[in-house]
Amino acid sequence: MKVSSAFTNNTHSAAAVPVRAPMKRPILFLCLLLLNFFSSINKVTGCTVFIVGKNATVDNSVLVSHSNDGEFDTDPRLVKVPAADHRPGSMRPIFFSPESYPRYVGYDRGIPEYFPKIIDADTDQEHTQTQASFVPIGSIPQVPHTYAYLEDTYGAVNEMQVGIGESTCSGIFGAIPLGAPHGTALLSVDQLTQLAMERSSSAREAVQLMGSLAEEYGFYGAGEFEGTAESLGVTDVDEAWIFHILPDPTGTSAIWAAQKVPDDSMAILANMFIIRQVNPNDKDQYLMSDSVHSVAKNYGWWKGEKEDGLLDFTKIYSDGEYAHKFYSGRRIWGGYHLACPSKNFPSDYVDLQSDPVYPTFTQPDELLSQLDLFRFHRYTYQGTDFDLGGADNNKLAAGPFGSPDRWKAGEGEKEVPGNWERSIGLYRTSDTYVVQSRNLGLGAVLWFAPASPLGSVFTPFLVSFSDVPSSFRSGHQQIFDRKTAFWAACFVHNIANMKWSYAIHDIEARQSILELASINMVRRMDDLYMQQHSEMDGDEDDNDIGPTLAVVESEYFKNMAKIVSSLWSLSDEIMFKYASGFVNVPPDGMSQMVGYPAWWLEAVGYAEGPPPPPTEPKCCHPLPVLLSNDSSNGAQQFGRGREGNSSQQQHLRMNIHHNDKVKIDKAMPMTGKAAMKQFLQELEQQH
Repeated sequence: MKVSSAFTNNTHSAAAVPVRAPMKRPILFLCLLLLNFFSSINKVTGCTVFIVGKNATVDNSVLVSHSNDGEFDTDPRLVKVPAADHRPGSMRPIFFSPESYPRYVGYDRGIPEYFPKIIDADTDQEHTQTQASFVPIGSIPQVPHTYAYLEDTYGAVNEMQVGIGESTCSGIFGAIPLGAPHGTALLSVDQLTQLAMERSSSAREAVQLMGSLAEEYGFYGAGEFEGTAESLGVTDVDEAWIFHILPDPTGTSAIWAAQKVPDDSMAILANMFIIRQVNPNDKDQYLMSDSVHSVAKNYGWWKGEKEDGLLDFTKIYSDGEYAHKFYSGRRIWGGYHLACPSKNFPSDYVDLQSDPVYPTFTQPDELLSQLDLFRFHRYTYQGTDFDLGGADNNKLAAGPFGSPDRWKAGEGEKEVPGNWERSIGLYRTSDTYVVQSRNLGLGAVLWFAPASPLGSVFTPFLVSFSDVPSSFRSGHQQIFDRKTAFWAACFVHNIANMKWSYAIHDIEARQSILELASINMVRRMDDLYMQQHSEMDGDEDDNDIGPTLAVVESEYFKNMAKIVSSLWSLSDEIMFKYASGFVNVPPDGMSQMVGYPAWWLEAVGYAEGPPPPPTEPKCCHPLPVLLSNDSSNGAQQFGRGREGNSSQQQHLRMNIHHNDKVKIDKAMPMTGKAAMKQFLQELEQQH
């Protein structure tokens, strides 16, 4: 392996480490310690990916999605990487990416958003500090031309309509990045997806490129036992692929396999490998490294097709679910429960790695659209036994207003071991997107939702844009900024937790309005572009089509601004509507007292609270009250000053008990301000 590295003098060769063994395998404890060290830098994020073939969608587009489920530190910025030409013999620098903000700082990539920024400005300019530029950990030969693409943590979609969605997976081998002690591998999944965007014109080409580069330069994963491997959904306008990769035992290369998703099917990636039997002779459906079989043979895990049949990639190379049982399987079940409920897949199983109960892919009951994937990514198992906001076994944890959020573990969880269900829709997501690769209009659309999809809106972007608006390319968790889409969506989600079961209806209504409006806007812009294209009959050049593209970009940007503004308005509306425990709907529904659900009151012991006051209330009759018919203590007669008011006397006598005490007549009118308010309300109703 030939790698130009800025850290060559600090690197030492070390074999990769099998991090869990189905059989007895050698362990290098030093490498394990280093892998744990890097886990604190490059955190496993636990993402979910949906992949849908072209004949399984309503418009024959190919779909791939990705939720970036970090720990409220994953860099959520969306940036445009421009196309570029490169001098012969030039090198492409490779950087280590922490994935947290900032994922990259420097000038080498030519992206202004990544240029070093002032982080601690002082009046004395000699003490002004700026972000330090990243130093490459190595480099590889550059190609003459690289494509433009949109990037968040990973390369998302390029101008050739190649799309990628990522999900970290467990794997039985781990490797250490170059630049660290004992580092051997140059490429992580971040860099592989960027290189695929820069150099690939099809999904198949992207898969082969990422695999071959990882074999040549070495691959390293996130670093924890749970995340030393990766899985990707890779798509273009015609094909969809599942791609799995992990380091090889030497730490200097990679083991990888890819399987094509049938055009009429869908697949789900949820932090675990799903490719099973691989057939190296079927080049149309499978792509893989030679190491898939050679390593398995060397370790005695697979003797050959004649003895053991086709090699089961997941059974051999996966370390199964991480965090807890159902961490991956529940999401796969949930996705299929939404897309193909007729198949009635089981929700329980023994071991997803060794005893699969879900297929690698399946056909949805109905054709899917981007709207369906938006809905899938907001799924917290509503209406099922695992509903985080309403199932019987989750009610108390969800609180009186059914919040599906379950915060990351803190001090309490150290004292009380356990786990929450892992939902698809998640509060700690930094961003979610859906790539829609299409043989129509202006090409691929990236539907991008910053922050959690539960409170966000999927917003359309095109790779052809001159840039990404600052509201989407600049927001992140370290600075609260009302100009950013990230914080607009984050604010909506968090403020909705005042009264989630109420506010979620307001959120869903706004999401529906804005997302349907975006779909219509995309359609109008496609029609505009196609109309001009047909009128020119293929004779146009860039100058001819430029004005139309400028109009398209302007309309998209207006739509983005409207969405950000609407999200901020929505958070204000939610605050107003549910402030201080009331429901406020002007003009006639203000200060509605809705209280708590009865089941929750019972669960928290509301009935065992303080009893009623011991003094029996006597207030309030608006007239003087006669205590006794023949009072001898100076009690005045009823109706004093109004002799002859026999009706009042009769009314009083009807309310006197045998013991001469007055019983309050509950039908009597109110007193004080309450009486006037009641009168005014009745008067208003009459008119």
